[in-house]
Amino acid sequence: MKLNYKRTVLIGLAFLSICAFWQMYDSIIPLILQNTFGIGETLTGAIMAADNVLAIFLLPLFGALSDKTDTRFGRRMPFIVTGTVLAVIFLMLLPIADRQVNVVLFIVSLFALLVSMGLYRSPAVALMPDLTPNKLRSKGNAIINLMGAVGGVYTLIMIKLLVGKGDRPDYMLLFVSVAALMVISVGILVITISEKKIEAKVAAEIKAYEDSTGLKVETEDTIEEEQLLEAEKNSSDENKGKTVKMQMSPEVKRSMAFLLTSIFLWFTAYNAVTTAFSRYTKVVWHLEGGGFADCLMVATVAAILSYVPIGNLAGRIGRKKTILVGIVLMSICYFAAIFVGQYHGLVNVAFAVIGIGWAAINVNSYPMIVEMSKGSDIGKFTGTYYTFSMAAQILTPILSGFLLENVSYRTLFPYAFVFSVLAFITMAQVRHGDARPDKKKSLLENFDVDD
Repeated sequence: MKLNYKRTVLIGLAFLSICAFWQMYDSIIPLILQNTFGIGETLTGAIMAADNVLAIFLLPLFGALSDKTDTRFGRRMPFIVTGTVLAVIFLMLLPIADRQVNVVLFIVSLFALLVSMGLYRSPAVALMPDLTPNKLRSKGNAIINLMGAVGGVYTLIMIKLLVGKGDRPDYMLLFVSVAALMVISVGILVITISEKKIEAKVAAEIKAYEDSTGLKVETEDTIEEEQLLEAEKNSSDENKGKTVKMQMSPEVKRSMAFLLTSIFLWFTAYNAVTTAFSRYTKVVWHLEGGGFADCLMVATVAAILSYVPIGNLAGRIGRKKTILVGIVLMSICYFAAIFVGQYHGLVNVAFAVIGIGWAAINVNSYPMIVEMSKGSDIGKFTGTYYTFSMAAQILTPILSGFLLENVSYRTLFPYAFVFSVLAFITMAQVRHGDARPDKKKSLLENFDVDD
């Protein structure tokens, strides 16, 4: 079977719109909170952490609801369309509240916007595996990730072009450009992708493939059946018919604990920088308008370009060493940034290295979780992985914001450096879950990562 690339790109438009929004949210909302409403760094950090708090509850809720939904438009599409429409409405209220200096309208609209985004994020991500045979989902996920990167880069370009100078530039055109992308992207998705028809078509394609080749294509049901049969085969007679799970050994549990701690620490370092960077560049480096977007764009593009060589490196030296290399690269750049008093072209080089380091971590960390939890409970530890990363993204905007407000803006990069070094120390203690991944069957599969 072959992946339908055109269809997968169209499905990825929903994720493109989501990533375009979050790039603007992280970059611009803190500036409005601080410069328009005079909110301090600590409270700004708390507000910026709200999306992660809501995500803990909303993403599983709406994901589960979409699983149980059955309409003539499909399971996911009603959530995607409704969420996008609501999100765009509340999104456009933000620059109006900014112009009017209406803090109540801004906070209420922001909360409603975050709920709207939470409404369709899980259904949008689930749409690709729904409409893609299991054996092709790795390639499909790679395309979805690339589409998301395109959305983020689009927003950074718009920030660069449309954000003016001064403490309170007019953000209306920027918000319009992102809202327009969201509407156009999801509009094209709705017009070109008929969820129910494609589900039936994919089922027919799978049957035709099985009939012509005699090979069985794995689905979620067949995978579950095979796991049950394997468990029964390995169990004792009295346990026949019951699902048997292997228990994780104490040594592996120790490695898992260190890996999860490392995940928390490197997210604490990285998310502090990405959340506060637009404010930091204005206060410390005196960059005007959307000048800060250059660094973030360089980091994003560098990460995309590095996925293939990072995959090759992990194949040679293993995932753990590749992650450690990534942490070292990021730590060096955080440390160097401490001594940068004003913006210089070399800053872009440093951010390219940060992008490469972050890619090295992202490509390899989740597979290590999966490797350690094999035969145990992969789903449980996948949830734990996201719990630790989300917890860091809730804590770090508040903690780093407190330091920015009460000590100095120059605490940002020492803060990131310290937590990055701690992540290196804990990651060095991981003794299990390492492997040299198999060579990717295609170039595209190098972009199949879990964020």
